[in-house]
Amino acid sequence: MKIQQDYPEKTTITPLKKPIDLVCHLPGSKSITNRALVIAALNSGEQKTHLSGVLRSEDTEIMVDCLEKLGFILSVNWKDCTAIVSSPKASGIIPSSNANLFTGNSGTTMRFLTAMVGLGKGTYKLDGIKRMQERPINDLLKALNDLNINSSSENNNGCPPVIIKTLGWSGGIARINSEMSSQFISGILMAAPFAKGDTRIILEGKIVSQSYIGITLAMLNDWGINTTKISDREYLIKGNQTGNRFEYQIEPDASAASYFYAAAAITGGTVTTPGLGKTSLQGDLKFVHALELMGATVTQNNNSTTINGKELHAINIDMNDISDTVMTLGVVACFAKGTTKITNIGHIRHKETDRISALANELRKIGALVEEFPDSIIIHPSKLHGAEIETYNDHRIAMSFAIAGLKIPGITICNPSCVAKTYPDFFDDLAKAI
Repeated sequence: MKIQQDYPEKTTITPLKKPIDLVCHLPGSKSITNRALVIAALNSGEQKTHLSGVLRSEDTEIMVDCLEKLGFILSVNWKDCTAIVSSPKASGIIPSSNANLFTGNSGTTMRFLTAMVGLGKGTYKLDGIKRMQERPINDLLKALNDLNINSSSENNNGCPPVIIKTLGWSGGIARINSEMSSQFISGILMAAPFAKGDTRIILEGKIVSQSYIGITLAMLNDWGINTTKISDREYLIKGNQTGNRFEYQIEPDASAASYFYAAAAITGGTVTTPGLGKTSLQGDLKFVHALELMGATVTQNNNSTTINGKELHAINIDMNDISDTVMTLGVVACFAKGTTKITNIGHIRHKETDRISALANELRKIGALVEEFPDSIIIHPSKLHGAEIETYNDHRIAMSFAIAGLKIPGITICNPSCVAKTYPDFFDDLAKAI
């Protein structure tokens, strides 16, 4: 699936002539949109759930397509950012007994639906593009097998395609290695309330991107679905639940906001994002506190966030919990005084690309002095210059380095259309600031 864009094969960013001054109205959160679609599909039954603020992107279109192939009924108005979700069956039932699902390179779709189809009765195959077939999913498959849901990697390599053969989800104990992706946990958390029995979820190993687990738990609670947190590593989810919510507003995307916050930081300007404030569900909004540590001024209320750029200085920071913004901060670090170290991010090597290696490679192209380690990256002060940036078909590489182009002449982004994965209008919105 591909959202058509008018972007050329390459685009050169025009540097700002003055500090950025922008009120940025962002699209809906990808993470929340895909969770809302899954929860609404499972919870609605024949009653319709109305979603607003829905993000249109490749990832969300793929999720909609897969849910329809599973037999759910979705009416999506992408222009108005709304969706109506229902099912021909009762809540918690997968309408189709067999389905072949193509998830592209959408990790949320692959992981969430691998868990979700465990509720069905039949055989389900989930596949994706070549990069998806390289992204490990065995920890999720093991957890589903713990629940007596027959789950396997078709090529026996722990990666998609995956085959789920199931007679239903009766409950039980699922042990999940949480070092690779929080999406494994979120997938099971969203499906478990609709199982026939209770499910205990036990997390093993280092927990990555814990804030995204928090989003899932908060949204289930918003729907009136109960979860019990026994400890940071154990949850009890009662089965046979039905939520009481049939309308849901999706907030703007905090990960998308990070690029504009970065623009304010490096240009000494001001960016305000309405709809993203202290009450946000998204852990990635903590990115503003990283900028604050570097010298920027942050002003927040319940419904908006404003960044004022000031002179920047280096920091040492653990970004495990906000790892989707690592590349954004890596670019910002190039404009700070001193040496910045970003740690505890080894799991991002298994994203759309090996993001540590890709970030290091492209920073070196623009003149940065970079040290790369298995779990961290160090960025030293250096003289920067223009370069052609390879994006590795990774939307976050494209958007992060586009921000560098606001300060550095001659930054050219290859394959800019890759931003369609989560933010199709990014370059159009960036142009409003130039």
